[in-house]
Amino acid sequence: MLDEKSINTVRKIFSKHDNIMTTAQLDSYRIYYADIQQLLNEGFIEKIKRGYYHWTETYGEQEVKIINRLFPDAVLCMETALFYYQYSDRNPAEWNITIDKNVSRSRTNIDYPFVKAYRVEPILVSLGETKGSINFVDVRIYDRDRTICDVLRNMNKMDKEIFNKAIQGYVKDPKKNIPNLMEYAKVLRMQKRVKELIGVWL
Repeated sequence: MLDEKSINTVRKIFSKHDNIMTTAQLDSYRIYYADIQQLLNEGFIEKIKRGYYHWTETYGEQEVKIINRLFPDAVLCMETALFYYQYSDRNPAEWNITIDKNVSRSRTNIDYPFVKAYRVEPILVSLGETKGSINFVDVRIYDRDRTICDVLRNMNKMDKEIFNKAIQGYVKDPKKNIPNLMEYAKVLRMQKRVKELIGVWL
């Protein structure tokens, strides 16, 4: 069993790296395989994916940092964005991200946190991207208008209640930008659906 001094030393090392470290980083501090196994067995760290570990005492606020660290090229979308804009009152069980469809599928195969990846053409990843803040952490997230376009694109795969609340939330939102919505709809080839399902409420 690790003594308190050793635990505190490792805790401080992890804190220097936002509580997320790779095997190579741990190795540079002379924390080797046997040490990692002991930390895992005693519950101080948890494996995110091959070669990545996080300090478990900081669970809640760490999820968004892990997403940023593992997927710096992804953008938060769909139900994660709906909750962020208060178009949904359901806190998603998984992080929804949009990522380049050419990215290896193994990258999104992680044990923690739960991730749902939407794969699109590279040119569409940054369409409608803006900056947000979750738990005081800066994130890449789609704006309201791109989020609703994505909701309409995926409406047949969504919970009907979440879908309906999202549409009503957007329609009532004074910060919505209809010209932006129509521009995104044009690029995403969603103009007809947007006019039919959003236009009727405007």
